[in-house]
Amino acid sequence: MCRHVGYLGPPVSLEELLLRPTHSLREQTWAPSDMRSGGTVNVDGFGVGWYPAGSDVPTRYRAADPMWTDASFTALASTVSSPAIVGAVRSAMVGTPVVPTACAPFGDGHWLFSHNGRVSGWPESLACLAEKLDPVDLMTLDAPVDSAVVWALLRHRLRRGQPAEEAVCDVLLEIVAAAPESRMNLLLTDGTVLIATTWTHSLFVRRDRGAVTVASEPFGDGTCSQDPGEGGVRWEEVPDHHLLVANTDHVALTALPESGAS
Repeated sequence: MCRHVGYLGPPVSLEELLLRPTHSLREQTWAPSDMRSGGTVNVDGFGVGWYPAGSDVPTRYRAADPMWTDASFTALASTVSSPAIVGAVRSAMVGTPVVPTACAPFGDGHWLFSHNGRVSGWPESLACLAEKLDPVDLMTLDAPVDSAVVWALLRHRLRRGQPAEEAVCDVLLEIVAAAPESRMNLLLTDGTVLIATTWTHSLFVRRDRGAVTVASEPFGDGTCSQDPGEGGVRWEEVPDHHLLVANTDHVALTALPESGAS
């Protein structure tokens, strides 16, 4: 369910990263190749977040229509470049609203967040965890969807000062403990680091010329400098049940515990 992309590196246009390459994120709306029984298409909206030059506060564009139908975004994408970008296309759970605010990336301050997957047993399975949240946070969720609650739980930890890597791991593990069949590929950035997890769904990473890209599915055909294949650069699959922490200089992978949370 859903597909996402995160990028850090030299400024690149939204068009160059998300629209132009072969098997781009836009193409993955109607022709994803590795959904792992988590749906068939990703046509229930999309979102993109990027950091304007010189700013640590991102701008977001979210819509309820499929990415390929949005002429305004297509026009915008050719004019906007950024050194840090998150894009996502959505496959909605049955019964959940198809609205712009249900689409990743979610945001707060300098953070952008995306969730590729689903929480099993939603919403009852997260009731015990939601009790930890401030009532105002619950009443002001972006949308009544599982990903918005996952973001609220993670944001709660970040606001308390927990290091981002620990917060991502702890939220994933406490959700899996409460809802064991959940699919929890998470992606978080502050514009300087990408923190991602693999929990059932696919994730790939690519490093090239001072840039790092993570994506649910590999993309690219040599039409832009960041595409795989140019100069021998290849995508590498991230193993399941792992945490990835990456910046433009380094990528680190850590195995996640099978269960347990703090």
